[in-house]
Amino acid sequence: MDKFVIRGRVPLRGDVNISGAKNAVLPAMAAALLTDEPIRLSNVPRLKDVETMAKLMRWLGADVALQEDRLVIKASGLVNPEAPYDLVRTMRASFVVLGPLLARLRRARVSLPGGCAIGTRPINLHLAGLAAMGAAIDIRDGYVEAKVDRLHGAKIVLDSVSVGATENLMMAASLAEGETVITNAAREPEV
Repeated sequence: MDKFVIRGRVPLRGDVNISGAKNAVLPAMAAALLTDEPIRLSNVPRLKDVETMAKLMRWLGADVALQEDRLVIKASGLVNPEAPYDLVRTMRASFVVLGPLLARLRRARVSLPGGCAIGTRPINLHLAGLAAMGAAIDIRDGYVEAKVDRLHGAKIVLDSVSVGATENLMMAASLAEGETVITNAAREPEV
């Protein structure tokens, strides 16, 4: 068994470099889809999930440049509303592109996320919130298909606290017409 042995009365000294958080960078990458302007992120951890999200962003039409711990995303070429199964299945967090795609392109077709059979970590909160904002949503052939003429503000009550749903709905609401209020929203630092 591993153990820590701590002998007190010795002052701690030194520097520690803190890596960026995956749970913060992945939704920040998705949020870059909301604008034509270049988005610059720093202290980005070099992880497979970050590379997978970058690949998904490129598939959607964004330019993505990752150099050391810096990431620049420019989504001015965003044209593709479909996040395919091969990219979304490997990483549940990639489902947060649904809100930004719907807000920006007014349509989205996003594969159901890996690990989600509308079971233990359901997407129903995401879908109900987007529907409250005016989206028509259908689940067909393993994809969530959503379309809207224009998202509008809404009062959304989440049945349970969900980080992903809160992030998705906040991003969609940022381009919606009017005010959106999310009750029972997640309050984790990455939100």
